[in-house]
Amino acid sequence: MTACWVRGAVREIEADFQRSADTHLIRLPLPDFPGIHLYLKDESTHPSGSLKHRLARSLFLYALCNGWLRENSTVIEASSGSTAISEAYFARLLGLPFIAVMPASTARRKIEQIAFYGGRCHFVEHSAQIYAASEHLARDLGGHYMDQFTYAERATDWRGNNNIADSIYRQMAREPFPMPRYLVMGAGTGGTSATLGRYIRYQGHPTELVVVDPENSVFHDYYHRRDPQITSPLGSRIEGIGRPRVEPSFIPDVIDRMIAVPDAASIAALHWLERALGRRAGASTGTNLCGALQLAAEMRQRGEQGSIVTLLCDSGDRYPDTYYSDSWVAEHIGAIPPLFPG
Repeated sequence: MTACWVRGAVREIEADFQRSADTHLIRLPLPDFPGIHLYLKDESTHPSGSLKHRLARSLFLYALCNGWLRENSTVIEASSGSTAISEAYFARLLGLPFIAVMPASTARRKIEQIAFYGGRCHFVEHSAQIYAASEHLARDLGGHYMDQFTYAERATDWRGNNNIADSIYRQMAREPFPMPRYLVMGAGTGGTSATLGRYIRYQGHPTELVVVDPENSVFHDYYHRRDPQITSPLGSRIEGIGRPRVEPSFIPDVIDRMIAVPDAASIAALHWLERALGRRAGASTGTNLCGALQLAAEMRQRGEQGSIVTLLCDSGDRYPDTYYSDSWVAEHIGAIPPLFPG
C-alpha cells in the first residue's frame, strides 16, 4: 500500500509540473548603462508565488523517492515563509498535514497563505530556533522534517532537466548578448546558487556566479574566512535570504564572488524597481538588484557590454505591512538613501 501511495504521489507532482508554464524572463531598461542589458527571471508567477516552488517540488520528490514520506505523514519545515507556502501547496496536493516552523516576525501575508493551503504555523522568537523546534515536532508527531537547509543543494538535478539555470540559458538564446556575463543570486538555503554554479561549470559557460548577502547573515563572512562555526546573534531582515549560521546546502566553491548589500540599499532598489517595472517585488529581489546594478556600474567603468541576469523571487504583495510600510521601514531599517545618488 505504501509503495502504491508513493507512486501516486510522484505522479500527482509530475502532473502538476506538466500543468505549469515556465516563468518569464523580463528585460529591464537601463538607459544609464548603454550596451548593458539586465534581465529578471520572474519566479513570482509559479502557482505558489515564488522561486521556492521549484525547491518545494524537488524536496517532495526527493523525500518520496527516498522513502521518507508516507501516506498521512505530517510534513514539517523550518522556513522564513516562502518555502513554507510552497511546501504547504504540495502537501495539500498530496493530502498531507503541514506545519511551518518560523520566526514570529514573518510577514503576515505569508502566514495567511500557508493557512490558505491548509498548513499551520509554529512560531519561535529567533530564526536560530527553527531547526531544533522542527526536529522536536517531527519526533513528537512521528512526521517528516523536510530540512530544506540540508537537502536543497542535492534535491535538484543541477545538470539540466528544465531547472532554473537551464531555463535561463534557453530563454537568453536570442538576446543581443545571449551568454550572461553574470548571474546574480541571493542565498537562503544556498540550493539555488549551488544549482546555478554547478550548471555553469557543467556546461562550460564563461558566466560568473555572484551571490549577494544581506546584513546579519554569515554567508559573506564564511565565503572569505571558511569558518563553519560563524554565527550571527541576529536574523536577516530580508526575508528569504541570509542566515544566522552556515547552512549545509551553501556551497561556496561554486560561487565566483560575493557582495554584501546593506538592507537600506535593498529597500531603495525595491522602490526603484516598482517605478521601473510597474509592480512590486519582495525584498530579496531588491538585494539581487543591488548586486546586479553594482556589476553593471563596474562593466560600464571598464567599457564593457553584455548581459546580467538575476531573479525576481516573489511578489511585493506579500509585504504591505513591512517593506512597503513607511513606519515599519523607519523602525526596522532606518533612512533609505537614493539608489542612484545625485
